[in-house]
Amino acid sequence: MSGGPAGRGQGSRQPWGGVRPFSIKTKLGALVVVSVLITTGLSVIAVHTKTELRFITVFSMIATLLITQFVAHSLTAPLDDMNAVARSISHGDYTRRVRESRRDELGDLAQTINVMADELEAQDSQRKELVANVSHELRTPIAGLRAVLENIVDGVTRADPETMRTALKQTERLGRLVETLLDLSRLDNGVVPLKKRRFEVWPYLSGVLKEANMVASARANMASGSGSHTRTDVHLHLDVSPPELVAHADPERIHQVVANLIDNAVKHSPPHGRVTVRAREGSEPESLELEVLDEGPGIPRTEWHRVFERFNRGSVNRPHGPGSDGGTGLGLAIARWAVDLHGGRIGVAESERGCRILITLPGPSSLPS
Repeated sequence: MSGGPAGRGQGSRQPWGGVRPFSIKTKLGALVVVSVLITTGLSVIAVHTKTELRFITVFSMIATLLITQFVAHSLTAPLDDMNAVARSISHGDYTRRVRESRRDELGDLAQTINVMADELEAQDSQRKELVANVSHELRTPIAGLRAVLENIVDGVTRADPETMRTALKQTERLGRLVETLLDLSRLDNGVVPLKKRRFEVWPYLSGVLKEANMVASARANMASGSGSHTRTDVHLHLDVSPPELVAHADPERIHQVVANLIDNAVKHSPPHGRVTVRAREGSEPESLELEVLDEGPGIPRTEWHRVFERFNRGSVNRPHGPGSDGGTGLGLAIARWAVDLHGGRIGVAESERGCRILITLPGPSSLPS
């Protein structure tokens, strides 16, 4: 979703290729040539100065060993560094890198090890973020289902068909979220199926808002403080025009988008504020433009590019109303992920008051297959 270490490694490290002016073969060849020249030179000196051959032999051996030791150290020192880095990687430490100051085969090997470390670090980060994403998404239906069942057990409500339908709806929601785990596992390959269908926008979004209100009330009763909003003083308003507006997309993914944006907007709304979900027809047939507006303090323009980063909670340090909390910083990242799957766009837009998130979803002819 963002440029991670793997991207940096692949983009900035390029092997030297076949041209290696200081290759290991060249250095070993130079070592042999220098050794021969030293021996020959000392032999010539011995002939002219009538020095005994044994002294010349000793001097030649000492000079050759010194040069060989110097060359050997220059070759083995980077290998020791690579061995230490490889050992750290095998123990789960992906932060260490090999110095890339050589222009020979060992330099290429150092680049390869660093690229491998970058990719492993990125995959480890993605794995941790996946666990956090799944946990974040599972909280809402679990909390709603628990609230319904606790009310039945405590005798607050009866197990009538309407109550059981609510519990069934949350259970079905849990099942669908668990199914997304298989989809998320395909992210690395860039293949995530979308269950696209044509649906009417007004009744669909009305159901999303109704569920958001129900979950907020349940959380307020439970006082769970588990990451989603527990406020009931914020009014949710739906504005769809024309009323018969239709869209073609994956309803489950769009549910993730709208629910997370509502959750974020409610948390940052003032007491008794208003959150508006607005839907309009896009420029293409069955395309859709969605807006979620709140009346909170808004987002500084300098922060717009960071809003959808994972674990980013913005520059506001405190909640804005009774029952709100700091959140996990994952909701907007999940929303961007779902919109990207549709080939759409999501971003912060200009607004006279509060924050305005604008989503553009393409029509069926533009959706990725």
